[in-house]
Amino acid sequence: MKLVLIDGYSMLFRAFYGMPSNLTDSEGHPTGAVYGFLTMLFPMLKTEQPDALIVALDSNAPTFRHEKFAAYKGTRKPTPVELKSQFPLLREVLDSMGICRVEKPGYEGDDILGTLSHRAEEKGYDVTIVSGDRDNLQLATDKVKIYMPKTKAGHTVVEEYYAADVKEAYGVTPVEFIDVKALQGDTADNIPGVPGIGEKTAAAIIQQFHTVENAHEHADEVKPPRAAKNIVDYYDQALLSKDLATIRTDAPIEADEEQARLGNIFTDEALELYKKLGFRRLLHYFSDSSDENNIKQEGSADFPAPEKAEGLAAAQTVLFYFTEKAREAPVGITVLSDAKGTYGMAFSDGIRSVYLPVFLDFSEDAAAEALSGFFAAGSKCASDDLKRDFHFSAVETDPAGAEDVTILAYLIDPLPKEYPFDALAQTYLHISVPSLEEIWGSTRGLKDPFTDTEKACVFACSRAETNRRLLPVLLSEVEEQGMAGLYRDVERPLCFTLFSMEKQGIYADPDVLKEYGAHLDTEIARLEKAIYEAAGEEFNINSPKQLGAILFEKMGLPGGKKTKTGYSTAADVLEKLAPEAPIVHDILDYRTYTKLKSTYAEGLLSCIAADGHIHTTFQQTVTATGRLSSTDPNLQNIPIRMALGKEIRRAFLPEEGWTFTDADYSQIELRVLAHMSGDENLINAYKSDADIHRATAALVFHKDPADVTDLDRRRAKAVNFGIVYGISSFGLGENLHISRAEAEEYIENYYLAYPKLKEYLDRLVSDAKKCGYALTMFGRRRPIPELAQKNFMTRQFGERVAMNSPIQGTAADIMKKAMVGVFRALQDRKLKSRLLLQVHDEVLIETAPGEEEAVKQVLLDEMQGAASLSVPLVIDIETGTNWYDAK
Repeated sequence: MKLVLIDGYSMLFRAFYGMPSNLTDSEGHPTGAVYGFLTMLFPMLKTEQPDALIVALDSNAPTFRHEKFAAYKGTRKPTPVELKSQFPLLREVLDSMGICRVEKPGYEGDDILGTLSHRAEEKGYDVTIVSGDRDNLQLATDKVKIYMPKTKAGHTVVEEYYAADVKEAYGVTPVEFIDVKALQGDTADNIPGVPGIGEKTAAAIIQQFHTVENAHEHADEVKPPRAAKNIVDYYDQALLSKDLATIRTDAPIEADEEQARLGNIFTDEALELYKKLGFRRLLHYFSDSSDENNIKQEGSADFPAPEKAEGLAAAQTVLFYFTEKAREAPVGITVLSDAKGTYGMAFSDGIRSVYLPVFLDFSEDAAAEALSGFFAAGSKCASDDLKRDFHFSAVETDPAGAEDVTILAYLIDPLPKEYPFDALAQTYLHISVPSLEEIWGSTRGLKDPFTDTEKACVFACSRAETNRRLLPVLLSEVEEQGMAGLYRDVERPLCFTLFSMEKQGIYADPDVLKEYGAHLDTEIARLEKAIYEAAGEEFNINSPKQLGAILFEKMGLPGGKKTKTGYSTAADVLEKLAPEAPIVHDILDYRTYTKLKSTYAEGLLSCIAADGHIHTTFQQTVTATGRLSSTDPNLQNIPIRMALGKEIRRAFLPEEGWTFTDADYSQIELRVLAHMSGDENLINAYKSDADIHRATAALVFHKDPADVTDLDRRRAKAVNFGIVYGISSFGLGENLHISRAEAEEYIENYYLAYPKLKEYLDRLVSDAKKCGYALTMFGRRRPIPELAQKNFMTRQFGERVAMNSPIQGTAADIMKKAMVGVFRALQDRKLKSRLLLQVHDEVLIETAPGEEEAVKQVLLDEMQGAASLSVPLVIDIETGTNWYDAK
């Protein structure tokens, strides 16, 4: 018999901080914590298969610990209102499901867990305590297991502790764990402990003496001496701390495991409540509520038994089998690879899962050919990284039946840094599948984690089957959120476009980079000499501590901000000093030039592949606004605003006899802003082909356009672009080196000049607060959980995001549509020219001889036609024999 005890509020807190805070019911009441609690509950029940279930909750009343020590938990911050309001909701949900909950005035939830686990163990039950609170480790025995969910690398893993596991992990027994806390104290609960004794010292003392009392008795043997003295001086405080830290196992709790027998928790009452709360993704559990063991069947991760294919003939047979099956339903696929190469791939159709190991049983070429054949057959498949799979299989055309579940998950929620398959399975399928860490224990220090083909087989096959199951769920969610077109027409075809760009790469001349590096060396040496002369001594310019001492102590420059490690020499501090202190100006240039040398002159040299090209990796699921980024190397960060930085582009050359054609959207975000706001003044300025910054300056500064000075125009330009990013008067003042009051006046005049802009931006914030997300013109969602936070600065950040995400996101969508259109048009017209790079609002085409005019026409048609706006979309096209000249 098994009893599961859940630390209710501990898990609710964990869910609150782990789930998007913008989840609400139809009336706007927060529900995210309760939803997260349930998504953790169901996989746990599937794993543990309990006969009885009890949720322990804390009571609002003071406990016996407060009577003994009035300051107990006195340092805790108040519970966020958004979480506190969900306490009664959790009770309501548990009651609707018939799940036993217990709370006892005067006692904490931990005491309920301790008492019930102790009683159940005496009756012969196996007990699992589910809690995120490490204090409960003291309850572990040979029959009582502590089940602790943890977040690692963005997904949930579970640590399990019996008594022996506690001893192994912490060096003390569960009972001794109490004495460790008695000595070290606990800032979270405001348990005082003994001054001067931290976690390591406390553990060492208890490992030697086992109890606080025994350590006190042998205080003359305790080390270090300060700890020995304090154990004597603060002995009463140590005993009080021990009493406060001890979880009671004899609390007067009336409930027992017999009253908490687990029946059908998917009741009609719970179904109606889930619908009311908007828990749509959990409704599938109610598909057969008459089955009392529904929880043990629904959400099952019982995947097809993984098979390891032997020999290429087997691979061909497998692929033929899956190709035939794929006509009816998608097959899940995955490729296992790391920086060293590809280790294998797996296929699953829900009936059979097969792993094809590379290097051991197959050559990489043979495996790649097999995957290419699978794609070529038009098979419907679900991958977790299509672009990676395209590289491995070296496909020639975009396989129509292939889908990418990671991109779908990114569209649904673009905030996570990564999308591990086990986390997606838990979130969308409500099942637990083994992660990489769970199968191998840990990948740290393992040189070739996938050469253990048995483990790789289990991992790859479960990953492939997870992809297969995820696809229809994610497609449905994207459809429901109104982003099906964005996926089908933009994000999915962009996979193949980016793959082709990465595969081609761009040629980089190593001699030009070396020459550029040598020029930088000369400039760096000149600046070093000037800095040393101004300082009157040589020092390490790269050391913030030494630099701070020179500038703010020896030279007495104003504005020094002292930190624990010395004076701050951050860029924003130095930039304020630069106009008045030539040495600071030289230091800033020195930093710029050394970065250019290490990151670009040297860094790009190391990235040149055997074919002479640099093959950057475009990242499609990283930015919350939808913009692309690139890495290894990051070609989107190459400086263009400073002359010396822009010189790097001279190293990038087209094929001999070819040219570069560069097309850059002109002020795309401002044009999008004009269209989406509907402001007539801004729209008319663009329609009349006016200099938008000069036109803005004329309106803001009440001047005739002919009288606008260059300074007026520069300031108007800063306001124009600042508005797109939700700039504050403080930020504008900093940028323009003017007072905050003057900056406020500029912004006020700007909104007077373009009256509908203010209304539009205010409406964006208001709408985002209601629904929890911002929306682009093409339906892309950007969740903004910051708007629901209590912290004023966090909410202000959320408001800026609400204002700029629709603009930036729409511009990103237009660029992606344009890239797909340009790539397809080059192919459809059977041109040899190829799309190489995308950087911000710019695309670069390597243009074949004789195709110059055709390429320009493709760029005009596809980029200017990527969206229908109330203002013209304009691109600037340049050509050249290197990237610098083409820009």
